[in-house]
Amino acid sequence: MTERIGGQRYLLLGWVLLGLAVGAVLALAGLPREASLAWAAAALPVAAHVALGIVRALGGGQLGVDVIALAAILGAVALGETAAGAVVALMVAGGEALEAWAEGRATRSLSDLLARAPRTAARISDGEVEQIDIGEVAPGDLLFVRPAETVAVDGTLEDAEATLDESTLTGEAMPVQARQGAAVRSGAVNAGPAFTLRATATSEASTYAAIVRLTRQAAEERPPLARLADRWALGFLAVTAALSGTAWIVSGDPVRALAVLVVATPCPLILAAPIALMAGIGRAARRGIVVKGGGALERLARVRTALFDKTGTLTPGRPRLASTELEEGLGRDEALRFAAALAQGSTHPVSAALVTAAKGLSVPLADSVTEHAGGGVSGRVEGRDVLLGSEGFLDAQGAGPSDGLGGSAAIAAAGSVAWLALDGRAVAAFVMADGLRPEAPRAIRRLRAAGVTRLVMVTGDRAAAAAPIAAALRFDAVLADLSPEDKIAAVTAERAAAPTAMIGDGVNDAPALAAADVGIAMGAHGTAAAAEAADVVLLVDRLDRAGEAVAIAVRSRSVAVQSIALGMALSGIAMVVAAAGYLPPLAGALVQEGIDVAAILFALTALRPGRQEHRPATVSGDAELAERTGEHARLRALAGELRAAADAVSQGREVLPRLEAAEAAIRAEVLPHQRAEEANLYPAVARALGGRDPMAALARMHAEIETMSGQLAALLRLAATEEGWRSAAPELRRVLFSLDALLTLHIAAEEEVLAEVSPEVSAH
Repeated sequence: MTERIGGQRYLLLGWVLLGLAVGAVLALAGLPREASLAWAAAALPVAAHVALGIVRALGGGQLGVDVIALAAILGAVALGETAAGAVVALMVAGGEALEAWAEGRATRSLSDLLARAPRTAARISDGEVEQIDIGEVAPGDLLFVRPAETVAVDGTLEDAEATLDESTLTGEAMPVQARQGAAVRSGAVNAGPAFTLRATATSEASTYAAIVRLTRQAAEERPPLARLADRWALGFLAVTAALSGTAWIVSGDPVRALAVLVVATPCPLILAAPIALMAGIGRAARRGIVVKGGGALERLARVRTALFDKTGTLTPGRPRLASTELEEGLGRDEALRFAAALAQGSTHPVSAALVTAAKGLSVPLADSVTEHAGGGVSGRVEGRDVLLGSEGFLDAQGAGPSDGLGGSAAIAAAGSVAWLALDGRAVAAFVMADGLRPEAPRAIRRLRAAGVTRLVMVTGDRAAAAAPIAAALRFDAVLADLSPEDKIAAVTAERAAAPTAMIGDGVNDAPALAAADVGIAMGAHGTAAAAEAADVVLLVDRLDRAGEAVAIAVRSRSVAVQSIALGMALSGIAMVVAAAGYLPPLAGALVQEGIDVAAILFALTALRPGRQEHRPATVSGDAELAERTGEHARLRALAGELRAAADAVSQGREVLPRLEAAEAAIRAEVLPHQRAEEANLYPAVARALGGRDPMAALARMHAEIETMSGQLAALLRLAATEEGWRSAAPELRRVLFSLDALLTLHIAAEEEVLAEVSPEVSAH
């Protein structure tokens, strides 16, 4: 439909250009009457087209400034100023053609989504590959995805690995590697060899179909700023009528009134605002941000308060074991063995964290494992009755923790604790932590820079779990222990004070997302309910895109308002000059054409980032940025091992081999990593960032880590004897904890700096 309308606009423009050219040739040949007829023939079809549009608008209860263009064309033909009428017609036809081109450019990313929507799939049935309509795919079907094909439906990878290009979905340029069993989203393109996929959803319920629905909704919505422009257009129509009438009455010359009509330009009001907003939507789409229409974009630009869910939004939603509290006589490894034996039979994220923490231990098999809806797992391990779960679950089973174990400071301050009970008695508490997303601090800074003045955390978690994260991110308020209904009430209260955005990812966030002025959903790994309820969907799993979305919205709305103001100001000046008799109709028509083009081209500058937006520098591939950041996951794991080794020092000299292994890992992994960074990466980053020495603090941390690793090696040599162990143990514990803290802090600080030279850097 859009292409057909665009074709009609271009055809009308071609007709006007032909008529103008024929008229000019006839005029130069000394045939003024014939030239006038040619110009009139060029102008009158445009007048008929405009009149038809006005009638349709009146049928919908609207009246716009197209009336001015119609009056100018008909008046010019009636008064014998047919050349001016043809130029006005060229303005109208050219403006509509320019609108079609501009909208096409602004919505190119959205159109690409629609064009690449898969229509068929290759299904493997009885060893045969058959091509079927995408609507026939059912969950459980085995699909064959050829090289360069678009994945038709959501599914799980059956082969050992696959290379996927997800740039259409997320804006990420680099292909990603998926391993067997990984979730694969529809819309991704196979960037490697063919692979097989087990469908987990129908085409309509898959990721890509949801994106297409959001895209269509975004393209069809009429922006509020455009409606505001329509209201301004009515006032502009009244001013134009008054000024042209006054010029006619004062001068007694109807041509003077015609000149005012000719230079009264409606295009900036009609076209510039929606073009600027659609340009912003297109820019956002290229960054993996789906904005559901110009209305959502304009509301996003006005946001001054942002509310955040915690788990899955500010944190990755993947907990890890932070510390262990034990009863006397039970070792950490023994407790982990029993806990992991039960956790292997559970799908809960905390269970997965315990299984991960127990890697390297001899974990026995559990019998009669049962996962209870009340928040725990029960079973038998090595002949003993074992319970694993929340404090409430253990209480319900008559195995609640004693005051001694349950009253520790670590447990009191913890946000999440998994309890272990053996034979009806609580013996261990596993304190879990779900750290910040690496990009969360950067996201908060971008929101502040974009004009968001108040940040609030709204979470169902305990206040003890929420407070440290809120403090680290410098939130203005924390509302904890909230139900979904409480979250709606919090959003409503904040909306009463300022335009508000809600950012979340789960089903329980969907009502709050819908209640906010703008709902922003983490759609990459969030729920469909959240994505449907939100106004903005982040298709890439990066929180900093929320700040980027606000910055794009602010830029687009600013350009829209400025383009309207520019067109109206220039038009007003030209109208006054024409009313004074210094701008005849033909010259005025040419001036008016230039004003229209200038305003619309200015609106298209919304396709580019503004001066206030974050535009990171880059470094070359020779700097090995991807390689170094890719090593951070292993270094984080090593930091966790240092922390666990420090805890184990209290067990005596038998842990010495474990400490020596940790020290060897530092020499084999951390120190070479640091030397490689200082040789290639740091100099390249310093050149990109500029300044006197932007990497000095990070290089100083390298030196301190190296010094402390030398201290650790010396202490381990001293601890080789029983007497040496007694004197070295306290210092060993201190150095190990210090190394853990310094290495963890260094990785976080380094990723913050590296994000400035590559916006896609994140923790691996």
